[in-house]
Amino acid sequence: MIVPSIDLMQGQAVQLVGGREKVLDAGDPRPIAEQFRLAGEIAVVDLDAALGRGSNAGLIRELLRIAPCRVGGGIRAAEAARAWLDAGATQVVLGTAAVREVLAALPRERVVAALDAVEGEVVVDGWRTRTGRDVFDAMQDLRDLVDGFLVTFVEREGRLQGSDLARAEKLRAAAGDVRLTVAGGIATVDEVAALDRLGIDAQVGMALYTGRLDLADAIAAPLTSDRPDGLWPTVVADERGAALGLAWSNRESLRAAVRERAGVYHSRTRGLWHKGATSGATQELLRIDLDCDRDALRFTVRQHGSGFCHRGTRTCWGDMGGLGTLARRLEERRRAAPDGSYTRRLLDDPVLLRSKLVEEARELALAGTHDEVVGEAADVLYFTLAALTKAGVPLEEVEAELDRRSLRVTRRRGDAKPAEESSS
Repeated sequence: MIVPSIDLMQGQAVQLVGGREKVLDAGDPRPIAEQFRLAGEIAVVDLDAALGRGSNAGLIRELLRIAPCRVGGGIRAAEAARAWLDAGATQVVLGTAAVREVLAALPRERVVAALDAVEGEVVVDGWRTRTGRDVFDAMQDLRDLVDGFLVTFVEREGRLQGSDLARAEKLRAAAGDVRLTVAGGIATVDEVAALDRLGIDAQVGMALYTGRLDLADAIAAPLTSDRPDGLWPTVVADERGAALGLAWSNRESLRAAVRERAGVYHSRTRGLWHKGATSGATQELLRIDLDCDRDALRFTVRQHGSGFCHRGTRTCWGDMGGLGTLARRLEERRRAAPDGSYTRRLLDDPVLLRSKLVEEARELALAGTHDEVVGEAADVLYFTLAALTKAGVPLEEVEAELDRRSLRVTRRRGDAKPAEESSS
């Protein structure tokens, strides 16, 4: 699969050739991350930190709120690695610090060892220092301590001359059961597909920035189809993972979906189908995932309007229940609740809403029986959603924050605040 890469220097997305010469300045990385996140996890590399010339830490923290990111560049100690994991990085990528004593102090499943190599020799310190260490020997030494390896063919980096597939295959065998990502020179869909067949992810920057490789084509590279028409079944899900329905995609529709960041599919009767073009039930495309067999897609979308189904329901299996539905209902009432309704009172009276939140939380804390806990928890959730609606905060943002917190590796005691502080 494709792993889009963003290299940062002085707050800008850049591309270097061979790790030295800057040949491309792509500007603000935030809109780039918004586009790249359609492919899933992205790689963010702080070149300034790697070269000892500064830091882009604040900017990277912003990118972590846009997309799931593996973060690398200038992470020299276990403490710094843990700080990035606590900040929400899916994984940290360690190069110079990819030594046993540092890696042993970190959770294996959250660490990638970057083995940047020039003609098979590992280089460190921002690719400036040769180590005399063979990349295969390094893999053998470290693979029991990491979840993955990132091997960059430095002599090919930024040159768009193609990857070394023969060497990549040998690296895959040396990695054993550890995930492998390769970077450097990857420029075509065929390379991405060939690497995927070997069980290798392709980290790509320059080819995407220059348009040599189309993002939609890169995402679709590993896909196959046993259908005569070559279509890919596409499960459409909302931000919370609930399936809305089933559609079909082909290369043309996938390109349009990625380009417009919208729900665009292939209709077997109408051709290219922009969901909601006539009904207003449009979709904002958030992410595209391939299934394990590489013959189906999942579109994660933000559904607008009445819903996905042509019958006006949220899903093709009818309307849904749960917190998501309640949150949407409260948002609808925020815009159209009649004067005198309880929802309008809550949204217009911050003192009342605050009092109800405190009251219901206290009652939940004191609940003893099963039914009491259920009832009081329902009350707390209702008033919590009302508070979110009043503040204009989608439930999905809270869930995303909880997901980021689950990535923390530094555990706090979690003691209660003093009464006067908690009530202030």
